[in-house]
Amino acid sequence: MIATARLRHLQASPQKVRLVVDLIRGKGVEEAAGILQLTPKSAARPLAKLLKSAVANAENRQEAVDVGRLFIREIFVDGGPMLKRIQPATMGRAFRVQKRQSHVTIKLDTRKG
Repeated sequence: MIATARLRHLQASPQKVRLVVDLIRGKGVEEAAGILQLTPKSAARPLAKLLKSAVANAENRQEAVDVGRLFIREIFVDGGPMLKRIQPATMGRAFRVQKRQSHVTIKLDTRKG
């Protein structure tokens, strides 16, 4: 049984989100939630909310799911659209600022035995 949750348009660059995602890949749900709670990165809070949503999806999909046996089967980060802004510079110049967004997908599965 695989439960999936997606977080789209997260206002953080994929490179920074992948640093946090690599910490929880393959871990159990409770262990991953603990890691995210103690991680000081700004992407940890939305990822914890996404993990909670994936657990709720698993419980909603199958009533007799044991949350203790759930683990993160797959989690990956894709780049989303970029917000392009202009930063004024000296002597009439302007620099482009690209505010990157991320799409995160998480898939949970139950451990056998």
